[in-house]
Amino acid sequence: MTPIVVDASVAVKWCLPAQDEEFVSQAEEILASYRAGRESFLVPDLFWLEVGNALWRAVLKQRIDPEMAGRNFRTISDLKIPTIPSFDLVPHALRLAVTHGGTVYDSVYVALALRAKADLITADERLANALAAHLPIKWLGAF
Repeated sequence: MTPIVVDASVAVKWCLPAQDEEFVSQAEEILASYRAGRESFLVPDLFWLEVGNALWRAVLKQRIDPEMAGRNFRTISDLKIPTIPSFDLVPHALRLAVTHGGTVYDSVYVALALRAKADLITADERLANALAAHLPIKWLGAF
């Protein structure tokens, strides 16, 4: 089974209040496939920092309380998603960012998808639109 690289923009939809998020049902469908063993996930270690940061921002905006942020992080970490160190991905990510005008952060996910011969699924429509014609990126809203 070829893994799917999911970025943090998808994962936070699994745990933030649904009324504040778009494409929650699509994100939950992907998660249900993972839990049922029909899909496998893969993430760079940067994913965990980005999930934590998104939860922190949700606390700052009073969308969730600090305790819920901690519970939500544990819920995602309990999924035991295989995590790949970003360090070796950075040179390729840097080339991708320079070539395609994206950030190195986003390009780490792309570099991992290319290395794993996988698709990257993102809720970041701007990223998907900018790179999908050239790279294996799928926008969550298209599911």
